[in-house]
Amino acid sequence: MSDIAIKVENLSKLYRLGEVGTGTMSQDLNRWWASVRGKEDPFATIGETNDRTKKGSSNYVWSLKDVNFEVKQGEVLGIIGRNGAGKSTLLKILSKITAPTTGSIKVNGRIASLLEVGTGFHPELTGRENIFLNGAILGMSKTEIRSKFDEIVDFSGVERYIDTPVKRYSSGMYVRLAFAVSAFLEPEILIVDEVLAVGDAEFQKKCLGRMKDVSRNDGRTILFVSHSMAAVKNICTTGLLMQNGQVSFGGTSDEVVDYYIANFLNFNSDTKIQITDAHRTNRNLSRFIEYKSIEFVNPVDNNLYSIDDDIVIAVRFTSKVDKESFRLAFSICKMDESAVGTFFSEEALSIKKGQEKEFSITIKNHQLAKGQYYFDLSVGIGNELTGTTDYDVISKTLFFEIAYKDRLKTQMMTLWHSEWGSMNFQEVELKAV
Repeated sequence: MSDIAIKVENLSKLYRLGEVGTGTMSQDLNRWWASVRGKEDPFATIGETNDRTKKGSSNYVWSLKDVNFEVKQGEVLGIIGRNGAGKSTLLKILSKITAPTTGSIKVNGRIASLLEVGTGFHPELTGRENIFLNGAILGMSKTEIRSKFDEIVDFSGVERYIDTPVKRYSSGMYVRLAFAVSAFLEPEILIVDEVLAVGDAEFQKKCLGRMKDVSRNDGRTILFVSHSMAAVKNICTTGLLMQNGQVSFGGTSDEVVDYYIANFLNFNSDTKIQITDAHRTNRNLSRFIEYKSIEFVNPVDNNLYSIDDDIVIAVRFTSKVDKESFRLAFSICKMDESAVGTFFSEEALSIKKGQEKEFSITIKNHQLAKGQYYFDLSVGIGNELTGTTDYDVISKTLFFEIAYKDRLKTQMMTLWHSEWGSMNFQEVELKAV
């Protein structure tokens, strides 16, 4: 175990839907008596696989089932999979927030976890006080915390508000400070969930760079859950693919991402998508402004466009409140979930409560390389499009493909994109319909 940071053996977690405990005191006593005698939980012998796409017949669900893996010291493990695959449950068990139903975990070193905005922070305390509180929880002395304090504050970018209670922070400020504390107080193991998506693009890049540095230079172990395949490939050395509470595939980060793309990101040729919660990354938030649909205005057969074709889409959204200032944004992403370009509406938009608005977006001279793509959508204020509960964030809508009609052009453009490939958003028109 000397070079093993985390060892997980036969880990399972059973949940009962809709109730706390087993439902009756006698059943709770039977469960307790079985555990005292070292026997199997009599109410954990039934249960269904955690497949959120199907209606179940049992009140028991295995959020995790017989999970086994090892993480070596200094390794960066990327954990990927669809929503509901068991990724966050696994991290909560590793962080000792909840206990496993069966199985064992052996950990060599201190763990710092960043699982959701505000985890480990006391809202009534200031940013300064929460830094010392988190350091104490990690077992660090005041002297150690003071030696890192200036670096933490500088990295977080919230120096002006460091003596303000964190309950007054925006979610973006919250996660900035929380990540800085976790990254600079030097735990042996750092666990990071998708919470970094709350920050803006500049801060996400900064965080990914920091995680890469502490792994390579300081030899610390990192477990990183993300829906960004590009980020997983960039910073992770190994990967796990979770499916329905089980480990579906393991290997290097490149192998796992490629397997996921080939087997789970299915290309479809729909020309119009009615937005549902299945498309949303912030499905539990208030979303005062919501997308309703997205469609191609100039659809082609099987959504197969050439380099010379303009791409025109129409987006429709509505609002639950009067809003005088907000912006639309969209990204075009490759199938590995990396964005090749992002567009923000230049002028602030307005909408009345209950009103439905539609805009067409025309993309000219896009210069996309041959391959398959899809759209991500956001609506918010400025560049902090995911930093508030008020707005909508949509992922993986309207798949399309770029193909070249001329063989010589295909060869030339493929070569150009292999060396310089980028998205040209100089000619994007946003127009009210």
